Formats: sequence, structure tokens, C-alpha cells
Amino acid sequence: MASKKHIGICLALLLTVAVSGLPDRASAATPDAAGIVADLGAGWNLGNQLEANANGVPSETAWGQPTITQALIDKVKASGFKTIRIPVSYLRHIGAGPNYPINAGWLNRIQQVVDYAYNRGLHVLINMHGDGYKTIGGSWLICDAANQAAIKEKYQKVWQQVATRFANYDQHLILESMNENFDGQWGRPTQPCYSNINSYNQIFVDTVRRAGGNNSTRWLLVPGWNTNIEYTAGNYGFVLPTDRYRSPSIPSTEQRLMISVHYYDPWDFSGAENGTITQWGRGSTNPSRRSTWGQEDYLDAQLKKMYDKFVTKGYPVVVGEYGAIDKSSADSSNPRYRADYVRAVTSTAKKYGAATVYWDNGETGQYGFGLFNRRTLAVTQQGIINAIMSGASR
Repeated sequence: MASKKHIGICLALLLTVAVSGLPDRASAATPDAAGIVADLGAGWNLGNQLEANANGVPSETAWGQPTITQALIDKVKASGFKTIRIPVSYLRHIGAGPNYPINAGWLNRIQQVVDYAYNRGLHVLINMHGDGYKTIGGSWLICDAANQAAIKEKYQKVWQQVATRFANYDQHLILESMNENFDGQWGRPTQPCYSNINSYNQIFVDTVRRAGGNNSTRWLLVPGWNTNIEYTAGNYGFVLPTDRYRSPSIPSTEQRLMISVHYYDPWDFSGAENGTITQWGRGSTNPSRRSTWGQEDYLDAQLKKMYDKFVTKGYPVVVGEYGAIDKSSADSSNPRYRADYVRAVTSTAKKYGAATVYWDNGETGQYGFGLFNRRTLAVTQQGIINAIMSGASR
């Protein structure tokens, strides 16, 4: 989300072995499109942590959350989630060109947090999260900036380091090229900004594929304009990357690219921080508290667009963020409608061959998305979790 939610290859490979302690699962088969969506199951975002920053310097506690622990990840798994998405910012932890080295301590910590989930058998998604937001200090992956040649060189070098570090991880790790990248202006996509986003995706796919190890067969996740369904599935300029360096062992009829979108419609219910629109769906009882748009029929139509455009061609879809904030202080019935909403998103996504990853920003009070108290490890929204699991199992 756009708000506060919101040296060489040999050495890197040695660090992979020395630091990770990962189990030897390199021989595990990579699932096909239907298989990977089924394997991902219900997902959860570790939001406001590895993408948090202070003055452009990433720090997992910069936005008020505690240090991430193995116990937290174990609690998430015990609650039924099979996938954890870990948003990551690099920002001022990237050194100067031409090599653009990632701060070693930061890359080690990213790997350690990945291992918390990976070593428990969970699927893990990691991306480049805040580096493309103009509102964040140190951001640089800006699609309408003038210095695109330098941006693309830096982008390639950073992903080369990340992909090399994780080269020996099996299909439980999925890499995601970026997050909600656009020009910062709401409305129709602009050119050449969209063309640059397409170029970033192509650089990402080429770089990861050529980084060795399991990267040649790994599932890779790419978004369109601002991870927006309309601007990705519609005729607005999105171009799928060419997967030209993937392993020849992958059958020609199969893909290894996934499409990332986010879903927060209608925003006046899911994210607007006021007590006006607190109900959603056909079960709502007060028309004045229900949005005039974005109900079940709209949700179905939007995810069907992704199905028709991508899933039917073998490209799985991941709804990498969705959710609704807590407005129970304004309407005591709000938890019911939040549950109805997440159940509908997960079940509709499953209907159309897409996986879902709930956005949890760690905030469990008013207007928070949080499902867990990350300090006490208490479940704070069991009803929401039950609804997610119900929808994902339909």
C-alpha cells in the first residue's frame, strides 16, 4: 500500500550456504500453474516490517513493530496460513554504483526472516517494496524519472544479488519484482511510465533466471500498473515479460510467471479511516453504511478479468494484498462485514484460479489490518482468520 502500512557471485553463493542453514530440498519438483495456486493456499503479509524505514534507511522496527521472531511465524502457520509474503525495501541500504552492493547485514537479516518461514515448510514471497514510492526517502525505482538507464542498471544489480543469495532455495520461495509501481497520480496509466514498468519486469525475469541454481525454474511474480486489476488486464499497456532464460526442462506448455494484483475495493469500506462506510455485501443491514459500489458482483467481475486474460493462458494470479480495516469503534457490527469481505475475496479468487495474501500491517487497534499482536503473539481477529480459511477452502 502507498501509505505507512504500510563481491562476486562465488562469495554470495558461499554466504548462502553459510548463513541459511536451509534444508536440502533442491530436488523438490516445481508445481504447475494449478499446483502452485493450490500449494500457496491462504497467505498472510508480514507488513510494516522489512519495508519499514527511517529517513530512507530500512529497519524492521522503524514503524513501531517489534523485532520479527520465529515464534510469530509459527503462530501464523498454526493459524492455518500456508504462505507468507515479506515486503522488503532496500532504499539507502544500497551502496553506490556501478555494483550497487546491498548492505550485508540487511541482506543477512532478510534471509534470516525468510528462513523463519521457509524452514517451516511455508511458501515465501519477497519483493522490492518501498523503493518505488516517491513519498519515501531514498526511493529510486521511479517510472517517470529522467535517469532510466541508471535506474535500470541499479535495479538489475540489486536483483542479481538477491537472486544469487537465494539461488538454492526451492519452489517454496517466490520472488516478486516490485510493489504498486506507478507515477503516483491516480487515474489512467501514462506512457512512457508504463513502458518502464514493463522494462523493470523484463530485467527482473532475465536477471533472476540467469542467477543460477533453482532460479531457472522458480515461479516469478510480476505486477502491472500499481498492481491494479483494470490496468493490468485491460488494454492499458501491460506487457508480459518474455521468459527466455528459463530452464529447458520446463515443458513448453507450462509457464513459470505469475501476475500480481491487489484488491481493496471499495476503498471507502476497506481502507478509508473514518466511520462512515462500515458494512459490505448483500448481508448489510444499513444502506447508509454500505458503499454504492464494489460489492460481490463487482468483485466477481474483476477477478474474472484476470482469469480470462491470464489464468486461461497458464499464468496464475496472486492477489498479493487485500483486506479491510477495523471500524468496530464506529459500528459494532463491522467485524461481521470484514469477515464477509475477506471470505468473499478468498473464495472468489479460488473460483478464478488465484491465490490470496491478506494484508496485515501489525496494527490491531482502530483502523488496523492486524490479525495478530506481534508482541504477545495473541490472535486478535480470530473471526477474520476463520473467514479467510473458510473462503480459501471452498
